[in-house]
Amino acid sequence: MASALNGGGGGAGGVLKKMGVLRVQYYCVMGAVAAAVVLATLRYMPGAAGGGGSVVRATPAAAAAAAAPGSGEGVGETTGGKKKKKEPGVVLFNFGDSNSDTGGVAAVMGIRIAPPEGRAYFHHPTGRLSEGRVILDFICESLGTDHLSPYMKPLGSDFSNGVNFAIAGSTATPGETTFSLDVQLDQFLFFKERCLESIERGESAPIDQRGFQTAIYTMDIGHNDINGVLHLPYDQMLAKLPPVVAEIKKAIETLHKNGARKFWIHGTGALGCMPQKLSIPRDDDSGLDEHGCITSINNVCKKFNALLSEALDDSRLTLKKATIVFVDMFAIKYDLVANHTKYGIEKPLMTCCGHGGPPYNYDPKKSCMTSDNDLCKLGEKFISWDGVHFTDAANGIVASKVLSGEYCIPRIKLATLI
Repeated sequence: MASALNGGGGGAGGVLKKMGVLRVQYYCVMGAVAAAVVLATLRYMPGAAGGGGSVVRATPAAAAAAAAPGSGEGVGETTGGKKKKKEPGVVLFNFGDSNSDTGGVAAVMGIRIAPPEGRAYFHHPTGRLSEGRVILDFICESLGTDHLSPYMKPLGSDFSNGVNFAIAGSTATPGETTFSLDVQLDQFLFFKERCLESIERGESAPIDQRGFQTAIYTMDIGHNDINGVLHLPYDQMLAKLPPVVAEIKKAIETLHKNGARKFWIHGTGALGCMPQKLSIPRDDDSGLDEHGCITSINNVCKKFNALLSEALDDSRLTLKKATIVFVDMFAIKYDLVANHTKYGIEKPLMTCCGHGGPPYNYDPKKSCMTSDNDLCKLGEKFISWDGVHFTDAANGIVASKVLSGEYCIPRIKLATLI
């Protein structure tokens, strides 16, 4: 596989950006594919009364609630000739890049992501750019629901608990990549419209009106936009950030107009600590901080998060009946590097799967998935999987901090949104 998949904050940035010239033609083709996939899903997916669909891993409390008479709007099992109502499951809609892509880019691009991807948890490649789960997977598990299926995945998808629109390499800025945030938003609106139309015709649909209204809308995007400006002088990098934040804010406003009320928004991480960035030749180490990360890049990331947090503050004042949570991913991910020994991590700036050995084990010309890679032992704790994306272990640590509410504005736990 081309090493471009491992480039940029979300991966696949170079490949998708080059496709921009084919944007209109590509949309026509992919629009037809998307329509076929969604309509087929809506037509053939068993309804709640039919008992079909995949089994949802529910918590004991959720299972008890689902078993209680009159506990929800769905139709449950029959008791004494009467059908009990079933508690609706948790519904999530996610928008983002490779940090939360659960197989979308592999499906839409026809890319076979080969081993050792997936080795730590799924034990086979799943289209995630990691050897295990991404943060979104841990979030779903904490809420007692299945991992989200990618919107563009035609086989094995189950949209009864929501949809993942994230595609690796995507940007928040329109036109920069094929599946930028505005396109992901259009895909969501298409999906919602088809679901509600099916219900109006008396047909089954994976999600009903109440499901869309009570769903949690998560967003983890902007990393590739930042990566796209890092070649500029520092002041010009900062000047490019407000338009990116404005696109995220606009997307939230559009979702709110369409009934969304619960938003969970991730800031960007410490991109200056990624082996991919650190392996770029430099004259000296004067630009590194005390933990070995690139100060200027991390300052850009912190500025982006500050602007995003301020924008969400404004949105809380203008969007009625909405809960909008900002998560400081920089603080969480930088802490993994700064206090790595606390987490049992010995080499915080070194890639688990890469080329070249210490200090970073990263070669931009070679993919992690070539046979001659320098691969860490299964079970060893590393932060970086391939120089850009996190390992299953690191994503698990990050997710636990995300879910704690400690790094959130306002300081609330995700579970309270249910």
